[in-house]
Amino acid sequence: MQPPSEYVRVRVEDEIFNVEKQMLVENSEYFRALFESGMRECAQEEIQLQGLPARGFRVMLKVLGESQPILDREEILDAVECAAFLLVKPLTEHLIFTISSANCILMLQAAGIYGLFDLIHASAQFIRDVYANVREDLSFLSEDQLDYIESLSPSAYVAVTTHSPSAGHLDDFSRTICYLDEVENHWATLTSLPDKASTCLAGVTVLDNNIYIVGGVDGLSKQIVKPSFCYNTERNSWSEFPSLQHPRYNLTLTGHNGCLFAVGGMCRNTVLALVEKYQVASSTWSFSACLPRPGAGVACARTMGRIFVCLWLPLDTTDVYEYRSRRDEWVLVTTLKRQQSYGHCMVAHQDNLYVMRNGPADDFLRCMIDCFNLTRQQWTALPGQYVNSKGALFTAAIRGDTVFTVNRMLTLMYNIHEDKWKPAKERAGFPRSGSMHAFLLRLPKNRLPTRQQN
Repeated sequence: MQPPSEYVRVRVEDEIFNVEKQMLVENSEYFRALFESGMRECAQEEIQLQGLPARGFRVMLKVLGESQPILDREEILDAVECAAFLLVKPLTEHLIFTISSANCILMLQAAGIYGLFDLIHASAQFIRDVYANVREDLSFLSEDQLDYIESLSPSAYVAVTTHSPSAGHLDDFSRTICYLDEVENHWATLTSLPDKASTCLAGVTVLDNNIYIVGGVDGLSKQIVKPSFCYNTERNSWSEFPSLQHPRYNLTLTGHNGCLFAVGGMCRNTVLALVEKYQVASSTWSFSACLPRPGAGVACARTMGRIFVCLWLPLDTTDVYEYRSRRDEWVLVTTLKRQQSYGHCMVAHQDNLYVMRNGPADDFLRCMIDCFNLTRQQWTALPGQYVNSKGALFTAAIRGDTVFTVNRMLTLMYNIHEDKWKPAKERAGFPRSGSMHAFLLRLPKNRLPTRQQN
């Protein structure tokens, strides 16, 4: 049966919405079953939804129209009800993307009422990560909800430095991936890299709580490393997976919606605009839309279910592009013009992108940060200079409302408050030399010391 393409009027409470049937069929299991059932309602020009809030339906239509509204308390409650009743996966995903310290308790409660397990799980994970900050509000939760939250592991801050492939007969004790033990204030070993793996100019990311390593070079021969590697956190084991169709190094690797994206990079000293997509479920690589221009070591961040990259231009200009996976296209979001010397990274928190860059060439150890708000479409410069006595901060990850930044001598933690970063704690630096990859990972409780399990 060909899906309908005409419009239908949907009455919700006292409001009427004129909606394309095709959009409803593609995104709502409820409407798909309704329109493909052959029942009388299939031919009706108007459908009435009993007992659903119009406000929630309106939010659903905004999300299906590729808008990403920031929701208040009432909108969250109504949207959760619509997502559960109409079985709208994109709306559930949007709710997950917008979980914050301000609404995580509400999200968990509402998801529990309507049985949205994906939202229950995501809310509980977020609460586990910000447990101390929301402790006073936990009294609103049931005992079962509290038990479920406490059964989860918090995200650990994980780092690995530059390593080339190692001969199998050599014992290279530094070829380790480590996590920050925040209680004992030291970096503990999580796992050792496979002998053939390289983190030198490789792409490293986390997808579905597993570590992926793609590309890179052998530091001795400068040859591109073709094998790709995955670390399964639950099984504590490594495996190889298919190599890129176009091997390269100095690429950026990011994960989204069950797929890896290998962005840009270099091959034979040529900077590339190539982007390849790896579907984990089918173990296959395919080419996606190329970057608007070649880029190596591209800064990348994910937030609100979206992928963003920074591409440099001469004259101190950085363009921020978004990759829109549904249409397989790159769209220019904004442009930043600031005096800067070399290198930067980008992290994201809710609807804010933070671009971290060095200061002017005569004082490049300063770390300057600019913030772009996706909702307001505005740039602001964060006050102050984010720097320590040992050098600039260029490796960072965000857990809840806390930013972790690390170098060899020091790990600095900041609390994000009203788009500003406020220094919170200092922890041990990562005791390895070389460029670092840092990310968050949920370690199984049986891998953690007892003191860190609660």
